[in-house]
Amino acid sequence: MAEITFRELKRFYEGKTVLVTGHTGFKGTWLCRILTLAGAKVTGYALKPPTSPSLFNALGQAALMDSVEGDVRDLKAMEAVFERARPQIVFHLAAQPIVRDSYKDPVYTYETNVMGTVNVLECIRRTESVASFLNVTTDKVYENREWEYGYRECDPLDGYDPYSNSKSCSELVTHSYQKSFFQNGRCQISTARAGNVIGGGDLAPDRIIPDCIRAALRKEAIVVRNPHSIRPYQHVLEPLCAYLTIAMAQFEEPGVSGCYNVGPDDCDCVTTGELTELFCRSWGEELRWVDRYDGGPHESSFLKLDCSRIKKTFGWRPRYHVEEAVEKTVAWTKAYLEGADMLAVTDGQILGYLG
Repeated sequence: MAEITFRELKRFYEGKTVLVTGHTGFKGTWLCRILTLAGAKVTGYALKPPTSPSLFNALGQAALMDSVEGDVRDLKAMEAVFERARPQIVFHLAAQPIVRDSYKDPVYTYETNVMGTVNVLECIRRTESVASFLNVTTDKVYENREWEYGYRECDPLDGYDPYSNSKSCSELVTHSYQKSFFQNGRCQISTARAGNVIGGGDLAPDRIIPDCIRAALRKEAIVVRNPHSIRPYQHVLEPLCAYLTIAMAQFEEPGVSGCYNVGPDDCDCVTTGELTELFCRSWGEELRWVDRYDGGPHESSFLKLDCSRIKKTFGWRPRYHVEEAVEKTVAWTKAYLEGADMLAVTDGQILGYLG
């Protein structure tokens, strides 16, 4: 299978009914915009946008799709949306995604990330129209032993902190439902374990690039709490196009469903300090950063993924190196600050990526 193009996405997704949980978030908004550009009939189910301002509102996304406000912990409300939308394809992105917040409120984190997944799968079990489901988790689901090689899909799951562990549990729930209720092949089910993403419109707290942007706007030095941690950073369009590829491929060819790592090549696994330095160079204006380790809660210091399986199965490859990912993020942000038409800017980045 060749790398996905916009023409190929449009061929498959045009006219398809698609439901996306977490559609008001950073990744969810980008995903829904790709789907609407491709002609899909998109329904979203999520809480209000998690930040103000938000990417979802900046793009006017509510007017481009069927946007439903709701909590994934509310099974009855979600069932009503499934019954009305009758989706063929479901992407599950709704989550409590912040590691530090999971230490502050582990109960909410588990309720959202575990029972939210149970509720989505239960709706799919009761909705005959769904033929393809992708649960988006994280690279942090693995038992991290700080090894120098990338983790593979067959390695043990056991996230350390409540966020990472809850996403490990979400994986196990997905595998159980697949084996218990979908062995007949009615719905193909996969999970995707992606690394850290960057891109225009991410305004979340406690993430390095949004922190960089906030410091730049205040004309202050960027405070980096753990500059030596190695992470697989990639532009948001990289995993999103992988998700779209997996959901499409398993819809058309059931034998390819399974678990997939989605991350950059080894050369783009950089330290947080190196990523911040790239941001400073791209932003300009003599922006600088300082090392201020704060002794916060446990986070892994070394994490890489082995993405051989998705490359072999689908021909998927990362298209941007980390330098270009940072440049695209800075370009989007500066356009936003200058009052540009952000739907047009976003569409330009999507089409420029897909070719």
